[in-house]
Amino acid sequence: MKTAAAARLRNRRDRARCRAAEKHVLNATDIAAARTALMEAYALMDRMVHKGLFHRNAAARRKAALAHRVNRMQA
Repeated sequence: MKTAAAARLRNRRDRARCRAAEKHVLNATDIAAARTALMEAYALMDRMVHKGLFHRNAAARRKAALAHRVNRMQA
């Protein structure tokens, strides 16, 4: 398999993992589960930034939006 094709598949898999982590946060039933999922999503996004999959500002924007949604759950 060519290097670019392998990288494309790996990037697709990693982006899908990030989307799934975000959905896991938003679909949490209680605030404790949402906060746990939020911390896992943060860690995953930070790893993706380190790999170069997301720009750091894009990851920060996504993390802030998730935090805002979790804080609204609490209110």
